[in-house]
Parts: sequence; C-alpha cells; structure tokens
Amino acid sequence: MNTASQPLTAISASNDQLLQLCKAGSDMLRLQVLRVLSRDAYSVQELCHILDCRQSGMSHHLKTLTSAGLITKRREGNSLFYRRSYAPALADLAPLHDALHSSADLIQLDLDQQHRLEQVYAERAERCQAFFAEHASEFGEQQEQMVAFNVYGHSCMELLRSSQNQGGELAIEIGPGEGAFLAELSPYYTKVVAVDNAQAMLNRAGEFVNQQALENVELVLGDSRSEQLQPNSADCVVCNMVLHHVPSPADIFKDAARLLKPGGLFCVSDLCRHDQSWAREACGDMWLGFEPDDLSEWAAASGLQDGAAAYLAQLNGFRVQVRQFIKAEPYTLPTPNPSA
Repeated sequence: MNTASQPLTAISASNDQLLQLCKAGSDMLRLQVLRVLSRDAYSVQELCHILDCRQSGMSHHLKTLTSAGLITKRREGNSLFYRRSYAPALADLAPLHDALHSSADLIQLDLDQQHRLEQVYAERAERCQAFFAEHASEFGEQQEQMVAFNVYGHSCMELLRSSQNQGGELAIEIGPGEGAFLAELSPYYTKVVAVDNAQAMLNRAGEFVNQQALENVELVLGDSRSEQLQPNSADCVVCNMVLHHVPSPADIFKDAARLLKPGGLFCVSDLCRHDQSWAREACGDMWLGFEPDDLSEWAAASGLQDGAAAYLAQLNGFRVQVRQFIKAEPYTLPTPNPSA
C-alpha cells in the first residue's frame, strides 16, 4: 500500500474544492442566489422568477454552487428545492465557506427582486390558504393519516410542563388546527392566543373553544406577524404540525423569537424528513418534513438555543420530532463592589 500518495490525494482534493469555492464566488448572480437562499429553500423556477434569469442559466449556476458545497438540494414531491449547505465539504475550508455565506448576506436585492421574492411567498401562502379553506372539515381526518394529535400533543405538553411548571401569563399557538392543544394550554397560562390565517380553520378552533368553555382563549385571524401579537410578550409560543404547511418555516422561528420574552420557550412538533409525496395533495403539505438540523439552524439564526427534544416513531413510518428552543436571557454585567 502506497501511504505516501494519501497526503498528496488529500492536498489535491483540498485544492480542487478551493477552486470550486473561488469559482462559485466569482459571479454576482451566484452570490445573489446565495443571498436569496439565506432565507429559505426555493425551486429552480422560483429562483428564475426572483432573479429574472433563464432556467438554463440558473441550472448552470446552481450546479456550480452545489459542486462547491455551498448549497444542497432535496426533492419535495415532483420538485427539487435548493437551500444553503451549512456543512463545508472540507473542514480546512470552513472559514472560506462561511465567509462566502456571510458576504452574500450583505448583498442588497434591488426593489424588483424584492418584489418578486414577496410574490413567491404570496403564491405559496395563497395555495396553503386555499387548501385549508376547501378542506377544513376533513382536516382532522387527513392529519390522522400521518400522525394523530395524541401522538405529539402529550409529548409537547410534557416537555413544556417540565420547563415551565408554573405556566405563565401568555401562551401563543400558531396554527391551532381544530383547537385540541388550546385545552392543554388554557389551565396553565393566564391568557392564550390562537392565530391562524385560514378563517375556516379558525372557525373549527372556535367551535372547540366554545365547547370546552375555554374563556381565556382569544382567536386571531392572521399570522405570526399580526399586529395583535406584541413583541417580547409571550412565555411560550407553540407551533404543532404547522411548519410543513407554511411558505417559510425559517420565518416562523424569527417571528417566535420576536414574540417571546427573554427565557421564553418556542415549542415545535413536526414531521421528520420523509418521502411520502402523497401528503402534498392529500394534506396540503408544502414540505415533506424536516431534518432535525434544519430546525436547529433556523433556531440559531433567530437567536434561539436548542432545548429539550423527543423523537416519536410510528408504525406507519412517519417520525415526529418534538422540540423546544429557548430565547436566551440578556446578559448583564455584574454590579461592581465599591468596597472591593
């Protein structure tokens, strides 16, 4: 065995990867792609629309960025979505890899690009709202095909009670579905706010609230950025089985961080990554679950720290992750001791 050739092979691989990174960063459109992908994952067609680029040219740029290890792709049903890759191909090149991402974050999209970016989100949100407006009455039954409430609801509340055993003043649930978790929150928090952007689903939650006589629950038609939700006000924000429906899961983390008090908890239950593409049509899923690292990366980018977690396997093959993320307490300098 020729061990002398191994270091040369490693050096060659490092040089090749260095060239790929330098090539990837040498084109403004590729840097703009990295800038757009800092917020979320997008399909080729969406990126073409946002950056006003032909698909053939965009595909070439995406291939270059992928070869450099700056982005990665994954299939969602019949579509490929691209997102940033936060793990460099070679550890030695991590500083350059991270510097390219950080530098791309400083790029300002022009007004037309920003407008087209918002169009993409609006179209995603419109599809989501249309699905729930049409299928609100059978939503519970469709959801049960993947995961029943009693699978994740108990674990979510158990983790929440272990961290906030005294409850608190305000809990916010984003996307309460038919309202079952509101009954879990109501006894432990002075006020509970449930926010949903689909009137039909909010009506379903309202029926449950009335049946259970949950007098401290307020229903809000809107989303996680609604004006009724005040910054730094919530002891906990809950998001159960919602992320895989929303246009931008990363933005939900940012909004939760904004709503939480220092020391507050963001509680998330959602599907782990799967390949059951039928869920897109049957259940209105925009994303086929998430890797645990996806949630951790979005949390870290929003100033939230990983907390307790549970992972629940099911006989139907779907796996559920129940996660907590903590908004850090602000650091204060110790008061000097005058006598010291």
